[in-house]
Amino acid sequence: MINLNIKDDSRKVVKGDIFVALKKTHDGHDYILDAIKNGASKVIVEEGNYDVETIVTEDTHNYLVNYLYDNYYDQIKNLKLIGMTGTNGKTTTCFLIYQALNKLGIKCAYIGTIGFYLDEKIKDLSNTTPDILEIYELLLTCVENNIEYVVMECSSHALDMKRLDKLKFKYGIFSNLTEDHLDYHKSFDNYIKAKQVLFENVTDKTFVNIDDLYKDYFIKDNSITYGIGSGDYKLTDYVINLEGSSFKVNDISYKTKLIGKHNLYNILVVIALLSELNLDTSVIEQLVCPPGRMDIIKKDSNLIIIDYAHTPDAVLNVIKAVKELNPNHIITIIGCGGDRDSFKRPIMSDIACSNSDYVIFTNDNPRSENPNNIISDMLHNLDKFNYEIILNREKAIIKGIQMLSFNDILLVLGKGHETYQIINNIKYDFDDKKIVLENI
Repeated sequence: MINLNIKDDSRKVVKGDIFVALKKTHDGHDYILDAIKNGASKVIVEEGNYDVETIVTEDTHNYLVNYLYDNYYDQIKNLKLIGMTGTNGKTTTCFLIYQALNKLGIKCAYIGTIGFYLDEKIKDLSNTTPDILEIYELLLTCVENNIEYVVMECSSHALDMKRLDKLKFKYGIFSNLTEDHLDYHKSFDNYIKAKQVLFENVTDKTFVNIDDLYKDYFIKDNSITYGIGSGDYKLTDYVINLEGSSFKVNDISYKTKLIGKHNLYNILVVIALLSELNLDTSVIEQLVCPPGRMDIIKKDSNLIIIDYAHTPDAVLNVIKAVKELNPNHIITIIGCGGDRDSFKRPIMSDIACSNSDYVIFTNDNPRSENPNNIISDMLHNLDKFNYEIILNREKAIIKGIQMLSFNDILLVLGKGHETYQIINNIKYDFDDKKIVLENI
């Protein structure tokens, strides 16, 4: 990995580095003396004076953005960035694009929820879209590895927090918008505005889901639309079964290993992008879902599916997808994350109970919240009774497996690719897939 001479983490400072004190979850000003002790030769601050060269600025984040742009942008400007925003579908679509371009011999990197990938996974990331300092480190690493395209998930948090400031994207993609992260954005209007920021920085074309209710906020003169039954790229005649999906796009026939109507939208973006690049779209037959997305494990005549779905819309999409497989029963294991948007909790519970034969409510990542309070929120005004509560997630998964009979489907939702669980703000090793495989 490339190591820049400016740091925002005092622990990473080495002799001669510049330390910039950012006000994020923690105030970087509290760590200036640590940075100096570790060898910082200059500090960028919003207040104070120190024993090394000190630059006082009104906004240290803006200083960092401009410093990175002035000193490093020339080195990354030839990378072709593909940015995707939307509530659901970002990880799967971006990972599919990453696979497709590499299979076609075009070197592409991926930055997003499941990590940083070049030819293989390089590292986990702390955020879906990292801070701008780490973004530059990743992009410079891409240049060092002769990468041509970088496909990146652009979260609403990152766009609002200006983590992508001054970066230009060749292509932008909008998937869909449903209520999420309102604990941070405070209003749906603010959420929309955050998503729109990406499209203000696209130099070539944007791809917009024409079937989404909020499409008009994103369609511009440079937009290409896609949808099921409508759009510039129109998907029709789809059939979904356990082996995958078949369909047509603009009267050309395709097959994919992916299942679920929501995944048809994801694969449709790939077809649209490859078509606009005049590349071979038949490569989609070789693509697979990213880790923790519709991850299917067979147990006798039954299926166990692990998925990251953690929003109301995502949960509904996954359950709808498995209904198309005509199981006898659908058993759903689900929880909600702590210290996050509590508004969606009862909505997710109602969707799970209304569309499943049986539901087991359990812990997701409660973080600092009392798990019983999270469950209480989930059960608020719930008028269904086809559920039980097992807070211990491992026991919940084992119970779900034991309930499988014949041609049933067990859904284990919410954590997907994650290999940890955060309880009382302590991170423990925990992997849904590993628990399943140990108990089938």
